[in-house]
Amino acid sequence: MAQRTRRNGRPASLNGRTAVVTGAASGIGRALAQRLAAHGSPVAICDWDEDGLQETAASIPGPVFARKLDVSDRQAQLQFAAAVQEWAPAPIGLAVNNAGVTVSQTAAEAAVEDDEWVVTVNFWGVVHGTRAFLPILLANGSGAIVNVSSVFGLMGFPTQSAYCASKFAVRGYTESLRHELRGSDVRAITVHPGGIRTNIVRNARFHVDDTGNTDHEKLVQEFAKNARTSPAKAAKTIHAGVENGKQRILIGPDAVAISLVTRIAPVRYFDVIERVMAAARR
Repeated sequence: MAQRTRRNGRPASLNGRTAVVTGAASGIGRALAQRLAAHGSPVAICDWDEDGLQETAASIPGPVFARKLDVSDRQAQLQFAAAVQEWAPAPIGLAVNNAGVTVSQTAAEAAVEDDEWVVTVNFWGVVHGTRAFLPILLANGSGAIVNVSSVFGLMGFPTQSAYCASKFAVRGYTESLRHELRGSDVRAITVHPGGIRTNIVRNARFHVDDTGNTDHEKLVQEFAKNARTSPAKAAKTIHAGVENGKQRILIGPDAVAISLVTRIAPVRYFDVIERVMAAARR
């Protein structure tokens, strides 16, 4: 039965309803699946990394459904949704489109196939996931689609043009969906993580970074030094935001700061950000 009751202006809790999380082999996806399971939700998880996915599944004591999946494959997403609906021991209430990849390269010298890879996974993976699970939530009468953008969906960054484009697209798509869903009890929520201690940079396709560095390991180490928010903290922030009825969730003090500076200086914000990064590197 759909949970439509609201208390104190907040939507009814989705704890206990089946939750779907993509990109669950590590990082935010793994931490979020573990947290939702700990709060009583059966979880359906997927990822391209089958070994990591099975490690996540083994860490969850409650009901779990795991499937290797390429989120950029529309038919595979639809088949996954049908399989989850058949398996689910409780109505599906939450679908988190979290899977993401990146490439570091200049726009002028970009490898086209790398840009296409990023946009296909990050944007079309979200679109396919939304189209697969939104009809189920609408039929159930309530729930939430949570689409993970990035702090790079709030600002542009050198050598991240494809990643920024994909994450701005996720933001625009989800905000448009949010307006379409007005009057229903199905919500569309955008998440903007800042620097989270995940493997996204280590797993990136790498050519050059914003400083001109061509050593991938150096960038990995720099990211590790500056990414101060843990996946567990990110999962807690997402979970609390969904439960509290937020429409946009910022994760980490860096995301909050960047959201502010891009509004104050929408054209010159990178001047400020560049000075902060230069000071941090000293």
